[in-house]
Amino acid sequence: MPSIEENFAHLGIVLPAPPKPVASYVPFVRTGNLVFISGQLPSRDSQVLFRGKVPVPIGVEQAQEAARLALINALAVLGDACGGRWDRFVRIVRLGVFVQCEPDFDRQSVVANGASDLLAALFGAAGRHARAAVGSNALPLGSAVEVELLAEICDG
Repeated sequence: MPSIEENFAHLGIVLPAPPKPVASYVPFVRTGNLVFISGQLPSRDSQVLFRGKVPVPIGVEQAQEAARLALINALAVLGDACGGRWDRFVRIVRLGVFVQCEPDFDRQSVVANGASDLLAALFGAAGRHARAAVGSNALPLGSAVEVELLAEICDG
């Protein structure tokens, strides 16, 4: 069975440095074996790459890509919470996906699949999770999507 690091490489994913908070919060909080990852945006080098509402001007497929990128940022924070040791990872418990969208848009779950499918590809059964996909009239920095994560890790 391939390691998590091998799965990242196989999928062509290079985790960035964990994004810095854009307001008054910490990137993660650990309580017991649970790690709560603060909301992450689809950003690279401190720039939000997907801004605006779904489905216009951001299409559903673009929003799925945004959810995937935001998840990659959340995984960078999770890696930091694990001290860079993915052997401490146990499972993804819950995924929250917020979608900035038009009032009549009802495909938030389809957008959230951009993140959920990546978790399943990376972690197999340990990536299957509970989830909420929620529509919002606005998100920080005009982002189309925001992703939060709850994971279980072990001491190591």
